[in-house]
Amino acid sequence: MIKSMTGFGRGEYSDGKRNFTVEVKSVNHRYSDIYVKMPRRYSFAEDMVKNIAKEYISRGKTEISIMVENITEDDMEIRLNEPAAEQYINNLQKLKEKYGLYGEVSLELIAGMPDVIKSIPSIEDEAEISEAIEKALRAALDMHDKMRTVEGQKLAEDLDMRADLVSGYVGKIKERAPQLGKEYADNLRTRIAELVDGTIDVPEDRILLEAAIFADKASITEELVRLGSHISQLHSILASGGTTGKKLDFLVQEMNREANTIGAKANDLDITKYMLEIKAEVEKIREQVQNIE
Repeated sequence: MIKSMTGFGRGEYSDGKRNFTVEVKSVNHRYSDIYVKMPRRYSFAEDMVKNIAKEYISRGKTEISIMVENITEDDMEIRLNEPAAEQYINNLQKLKEKYGLYGEVSLELIAGMPDVIKSIPSIEDEAEISEAIEKALRAALDMHDKMRTVEGQKLAEDLDMRADLVSGYVGKIKERAPQLGKEYADNLRTRIAELVDGTIDVPEDRILLEAAIFADKASITEELVRLGSHISQLHSILASGGTTGKKLDFLVQEMNREANTIGAKANDLDITKYMLEIKAEVEKIREQVQNIE
């Protein structure tokens, strides 16, 4: 199944202590780039998050946001820093005695000093947290994957349709190309007759030789065969599915190369018109392929 690189997914999970919410957003990118945003206290799970994401995503720029909401109060600890409190008390007493200051070194005063009383997060159970994050993450990635699959199917249908249009124009060029040699010979006879005004007989074999030389230089048979082969490969790759973006990107470059060569070699207005249509469709195919994983 063809997948788009653009998608969004959201997953939620609660372990009774915290609510975990994960959002996955992705856009097209030449390589795989996964970025994780999460609270620093849970950064131990970042490598796990990236590894799980790689199971679902092989190409594209992906941003994974993890949000954690505490729903209980037992995840914080209040700690007394006794050494710091003792130093504050001793130093304040020295100041009082040395300079004859008045006032008591009170509980309120010491408790308000920096670092005497700290509110710190309780020690996390990393395995428990990682399991909860994984459940929310996989839910988000499943939604993200479904969205990319739906979009990918639409892209595949559009590419198949445009490849058929290119194939149709190739067929018209194949019908037109064999007529070029004969038309060149007829035009050459007419032009020579106008120039010599019937005073000189030009050998027919000479005219045919010139027409043959022109036909050989303007031959686009090989390019048409290769372009037709590329179209068949495009259909085949789309049907096979999987991670095909890079293959398709290379194939479109080759299609464009053949189209340019045909346009340069075929000195004919009708073929030029068909080639302009082909190049327009190939460019649209190229733009769509940039979104395929």
